[in-house]
Amino acid sequence: MSFANINLIKPIQNALAEEGYTVPTPIQKQAIPIILEGKDLLGCAQTGTGKTAAFAVPILQLLYNEKTAGFKRRTIRSLIVTPTRELAIQIGESFAAYGKHTGLKCAVVFGGVKQKSQTDKLLAGVDILIATPGRLLDLMNQNYIILNHIKLFVLDEADRMLDMGFINDVKKIIAKLPVKRQSLFFSATMPPEIVKLARTILDRPVKVEVTPESSTVEAIKQSLYYVEKSEKKNLLIHLLNDPAISSALVFTRTKHGADIVAKVLNKAKIFAEAIHGNKSQNARQRALSNFKSKQTRVLVATDIAARGIDIDELSHVINFEIPNIPETYVHRIGRTGRAGLGGTAISLCDTEEKAYLRDINKLILKPIPVVENHDFLSRAINSEKPKQAVVTPERRKTNINRNNKPAKIHHAKRSNKDTNMVWTNWERN
Repeated sequence: MSFANINLIKPIQNALAEEGYTVPTPIQKQAIPIILEGKDLLGCAQTGTGKTAAFAVPILQLLYNEKTAGFKRRTIRSLIVTPTRELAIQIGESFAAYGKHTGLKCAVVFGGVKQKSQTDKLLAGVDILIATPGRLLDLMNQNYIILNHIKLFVLDEADRMLDMGFINDVKKIIAKLPVKRQSLFFSATMPPEIVKLARTILDRPVKVEVTPESSTVEAIKQSLYYVEKSEKKNLLIHLLNDPAISSALVFTRTKHGADIVAKVLNKAKIFAEAIHGNKSQNARQRALSNFKSKQTRVLVATDIAARGIDIDELSHVINFEIPNIPETYVHRIGRTGRAGLGGTAISLCDTEEKAYLRDINKLILKPIPVVENHDFLSRAINSEKPKQAVVTPERRKTNINRNNKPAKIHHAKRSNKDTNMVWTNWERN
């Protein structure tokens, strides 16, 4: 099935062809016809599945048809709310690319920069607005943005909105929208809080789920290195000295950690830049632009800063630190292997992170393959196995009840006062 079979108008078909789009991804194939029919949609799709085009293309077509039908006043008719500045910019670029032959105007508003250039565009008139919650509410309070004419509303990356504490802001925005509208709701995962939010936004939605919830992209080759914390930087340098790694997105848990890793790599003659919330918007955009154009080979990022990074041919994602939230692992490695392309995800795990790793393996329903032999191998971590309970013959006798059935063995609980307790069972209550 090609885009020509989805009944798209010529201006959009031509734009897609110019962008090199020929065959729609599963989310695009399912979502576009549903949205064109005017139905609400609940999309559960992990990152890298072509989700942006899945809602941008039909929105452009619906607004274009309305424009040619005699709608003369240029006012905001579609609103897309997304959690990060980077993602807002990426979505804006997608709308501009797919809609370049439609005559529709779009604007992107986000915080962290002066608002004048954004308000100038709003005053000139736009059809489509892409916004982050904080700046959107700020401009609404200043009366630069009025949502009375919204016909199509998109809440993108809803689970990340929850993680970042934006849910209350989202509810304030929704309260200002017209009751009669078409709503599209996208989330990579569907925890209970997100399901509850979706019910307040959508009206008899059609659900589209292209992959199992919280699954990892099958095209991505995953591997795990056990390594002492003190050796992580050396192992990272060793890995990045491989010329086969043409571009790498390296994840740390903290902003400070991102700066340190970037500094270490540059000292080793591996050109790297860091991107996180403490950087100015201009610095972040410059680093992202350099990475996209391959002037920068390695980008070191925190999870929130990397959320909006959309690079089609990113070869490697490296988890310098294992995320403490298992769903974050799925989001991280989804930066590579986008839209069906291959990619590689490498994770470095130290002793303190083994609990995080267990949670990830449980979520993705399979263990990440371990690289058994490497120069920085931590044998203590790699050989670490759960200790089994030791039951002596005497102990076994005391645990046989009158019916010849094994009695339940109650594990001892450690008292705060008894610091010398010796555990006889590995599993602790």
